[in-house]
Amino acid sequence: MLLPKKTKYRKQMKGRIKGVASRGTEIAFGQYGLKAEEAERITSRQIEAARHAMTRYVKRGGKIWIRIFQDTPITKKPAEVRMGSGKGSVDHYAAKVRPGRIMFEMEGVTEEIAREAMRLAAHKLPIKTRFIVREIPGEVE
Repeated sequence: MLLPKKTKYRKQMKGRIKGVASRGTEIAFGQYGLKAEEAERITSRQIEAARHAMTRYVKRGGKIWIRIFQDTPITKKPAEVRMGSGKGSVDHYAAKVRPGRIMFEMEGVTEEIAREAMRLAAHKLPIKTRFIVREIPGEVE
């Protein structure tokens, strides 16, 4: 599981995930990408499960980039604890993802392999996603 080395504050308020992504909406590194269609918190376990599914399918061929990072601490109170007595301790970390955000990128494999690997990864995530291909400027199909 991934987690930040250091955070400015140990605990954060929940907040709301409003609007669409303003950054990270274009494919920057690879040829193929997995784009978020909904807003949601994605835990470090879900990110790792998706990465694992993709890596296993491509049999360690090609290159995979993870474009989201879990930097939001999620707190949880222990079981059977009465109300009050402060905020719970940090349980895990999550990434806040807005619609339009590229979450994973891949290159070095064929489109069919990339599409299937991203499909397997999308099943591990709690949101709707879309497979996208980078448009090369000047290329006519």
